[in-house]
Amino acid sequence: MKIQVRLTALAVAGAAALGLVTASAMAAPNRPDQTERVEIFAHRGAPGYRPEHTLASYELAARMGADYIEPDLVSTKDGVLVARHENEIGGTTDVAAHPEFASRKTTKVVDGNSITGWFTEDFTLAELKTLRAKERIPDVRQHNTIYDGRYEVPTFQEVLDLRARLSRELGRDIGVVPETKHPSYFAKLGLPIEPGLIKSLNSSGLNRPDAKVVVQSFEVSNLKELNKTLQVKLVQLISDNGAPQDFVEAGDPRTYADLVKPEELRKISEYADMIGPDLAYILPTNANGYLTQPTTVVADAHQAGLEVVPYEIRAENKFLPADFRSSTVPTDFGNVFGYARKLFDQGIDGVFSDFPDIAVTARDNFAAATAGR
Repeated sequence: MKIQVRLTALAVAGAAALGLVTASAMAAPNRPDQTERVEIFAHRGAPGYRPEHTLASYELAARMGADYIEPDLVSTKDGVLVARHENEIGGTTDVAAHPEFASRKTTKVVDGNSITGWFTEDFTLAELKTLRAKERIPDVRQHNTIYDGRYEVPTFQEVLDLRARLSRELGRDIGVVPETKHPSYFAKLGLPIEPGLIKSLNSSGLNRPDAKVVVQSFEVSNLKELNKTLQVKLVQLISDNGAPQDFVEAGDPRTYADLVKPEELRKISEYADMIGPDLAYILPTNANGYLTQPTTVVADAHQAGLEVVPYEIRAENKFLPADFRSSTVPTDFGNVFGYARKLFDQGIDGVFSDFPDIAVTARDNFAAATAGR
């Protein structure tokens, strides 16, 4: 896939040099074909309705119509990959209620940040399986707290097994979008994420070019290494602040903001197929939270031969630009369909969402409204 993307970009550049590409073609419409289907990536499952990174959350997302489910991957003490947004699990499990693990509460520096809590790398898989998931942001999603204590912390293999079962039951291929969390940090601990990821994809028959798999990372060096081994698509994640941890440790002065520049996008296309930027890079806001002018990031990425899958659509006012808020109550749902339409108009290829059903409906409405455009 990476080779195809690079050849396409080079062909366009060469044709342009010979005067064979028109000005309108060189401008590159955000999507070559507006009828192409925007893919919905279920961000951590369906955390708008169930505690994130649980099998229940992933299953609900697939049944809501998501094209992909997204497990964030961290390692246990015995080297098993499990699905958690962070390796610190005090906020997403009931570990604090387990007196047998009280002594494991500690403070660590993870990617430059001092964090106090309990960490997956200090627990064996068997120990983690005694814990139960809970809602990460109960002040925003209080309704999800009724599910606290009901679900285990799943392994990556369990997520892949669920994907296979749901694909059979639903009669369509459910994709998976694993993210390698803190890869440099785990590598230094002797618990690298990548070998287990590759092993699981291989054993599940998913390390092939046509597999519905996309592997993500906020770091760069591990994606470059994975590109040598994996045949699936890769996505470079781009945060709205800071810099990739491997850049920081190597003394590379580039920040995430630098990575969306045209010259850096061309470099990314040499090892990845997509970028996954924060929405702020596409639809920025001012100091008061209102939208300003859209950027050219989507068009620039497409010009470099990259697909664009930003993160993430959420329904609550707290997470929406001020233009689309329904009230001053942060937890009320705002005009998420209006915001999604604005985002789809920029020509994105996919989008992450905490509310897969809303994203699917917004996508389908957009497709119907723009058919034949």
